[in-house]
Order: sequence, then structure tokens, then C-alpha cells
Amino acid sequence: MGVRLVTGENPFREDSRRGWSRASFPFVIVAAMGLVLLIVCRSVFAQDYPIKSIRLIVPTPPGGNNDFAARVIGPKLAESLGQQFVIDNRAGAGSNIGAEMVARSAPDGYTLLMAMSAQTINMTLYRNMPYDTAKDFAPVSMVVDGQVILVIHPSVPVTSVRELITLAKSKPGRLSYASSGNGTTPHLIMEYFKGAAGINVLHVVYKGASQAIVDTVSGRVDMMFAGMVQWPLVKGKLKALAVSGAKRSALAPDVPTVAEAAIPDFEAGVWQGVLAPAGTPKGIIVKLYSAIHAALQMPDVINRYASVGFEPVGSTPEAFAAFLKADISRWVKVVKESGAQVDY
Repeated sequence: MGVRLVTGENPFREDSRRGWSRASFPFVIVAAMGLVLLIVCRSVFAQDYPIKSIRLIVPTPPGGNNDFAARVIGPKLAESLGQQFVIDNRAGAGSNIGAEMVARSAPDGYTLLMAMSAQTINMTLYRNMPYDTAKDFAPVSMVVDGQVILVIHPSVPVTSVRELITLAKSKPGRLSYASSGNGTTPHLIMEYFKGAAGINVLHVVYKGASQAIVDTVSGRVDMMFAGMVQWPLVKGKLKALAVSGAKRSALAPDVPTVAEAAIPDFEAGVWQGVLAPAGTPKGIIVKLYSAIHAALQMPDVINRYASVGFEPVGSTPEAFAAFLKADISRWVKVVKESGAQVDY
């Protein structure tokens, strides 16, 4: 059977009163019913979610801060949501390989990204980005916030940030600093520090934080911004001058912030958070956020994160989205002034 046409009448005649053809009514009704059905199905899907294991992509190698953050909260989310969370390390291209995988995944809540500071920094750092952090992801929640610590070799004759700035200005280009790689967060935080302090120190690039720390301890380079997780390893071997965050770290409570020590308003953190592909149903985002927020209230989770200088956050999806937007804007100036550029 088909659509019955009345002989002698043009079914596509323009209706002077309504501006569309009478024959278009069935199509409009079908389209409307389809839209309603889609909304209902998405709502039901969100209510039943999850019905299978969830893959949490970690865009860095095992053992780092990002991996640690994922492995602490992953089991808690599995308990809360009743499905396994599979930690999948997909490192490479400054975290872009893993992030791109998630950006291009189905928006069904079964592939998530353990995002980090690189997702906002890379928007300016890389000439050809395979994704847009602000457009290709649905923010779920910031999980933890952290910072780095400015450490110097004992041979450098200073005991404070102000003295370091004075020394660096008297010897432009003579002091050096190590980083775990060109374009990494410690590198760009130091560039931010250099610009804010008005100093010039030489950048020595390493392939990872471990070698950078080794050469700083040995005195081959003068200083670096190290992860807080490394502080217990170098305490007593290097002098700590300041931490980069808005407040002091519980791991080094006697060490002032850069803002306290010399440069008002200086703040640079290292965060970890969960992103889903853009278009993921709101109901799924809310369910994931609720599970993350609950996990971050657990004493064992709080203590494990505190052991590496992380502070649980658990921000709402809306607050996380606003943070990402602001963080992208903040790093634009730093990256451009540092001249750092990386090809993808």
C-alpha cells in the first residue's frame, strides 16, 4: 500500500493559508514522532546506564599523576555504578592521542577521558590540534587539583624566590632549569614564572621527569618546577622555594606560594578531571558526576590523593566547563610569550 492521491489535485500545491503543502503533513507528523521517540529513548538509556563496562582513557603512560588519579577513583566508580571501569593508557603526542580517541568515540558514556592540564594548554601549544577541548567534550567533573614545587640545587646561593629573581636578573641566561619535556606543564609553568618575574633562564629539556630530577639533584641544572609527588624523594637534596598553587601544600606546609613569596596573583595548578564525548546525554553526565562527587568524600580516597599533594574537587559539570574555558584563555598568553610550539 502507498499514499493515496486524489485525482486532479496536486498534492504539492502551496497552501495559501499555511505556507506548506498538505502532503507534507504526514512527513511532519512522522518527524515529530521520531523526535519524541528519540528523546524518550535517550532518557530511558540514561536511566539504565551503565549496562556494560566503561573504558577510562588515560592519555599518559602508567605511573604518572594522571594515571594515579584514574586508578584511585576508578574502582570507587565501579562499585557505585555497578560496572567495571577499565583503565586504558593511550599515551603519545602530549596526551593528544588518548584525548582524540575519546573525542571521536560514541557519546554513550562508555568511553571517558581522564583529562589533565594538557587538554587546555595544548589548544595553543600544538599547531594542528585533532580536537577542540571546548567543543568536542562534555565536562563531567574536575576530580583533583594539584600544583608543582620550585626546587633549586643547594649550590645556587639563594634562599627565597625574591633572591632567585634578583640573582637571575644579575646573570641573564646564566641560570638553567630542567623540564620533563617541551610543552609539558612544568615547562610552561616555568615560562609563566619567567614572564611574571621578568627573568631569563635557560631551558634544558629532558624526556621525562625522572631524568630532569636526577640532573637537578646532581647540579647539572640549577632548578625546576617538580611535581609534588617528587618532593618526598628530593627533600634534603634540593631546596624548595615555593609552590605554584593558590595555597600552600599539605606535603610542604612550610613552603610559601609564589604569590606569597614574590609575585602577587601568581597561580598555576595541575588538575585532573573526567570528560565525555560531546553529545553525551545529560542524564549520563549527571549520573557520572554524582558517582565522582560521592567517591571524593571517602576518607581513603582523600588520603591517597593527599599522599601526592592532590586535593579532591568534585566540581559540577557546569563549573568544570567554566574552568576549562578560563584555563584555555589563561594559557594562550603564556604559550605565545614562551614561543613554544609543537607539531602534532
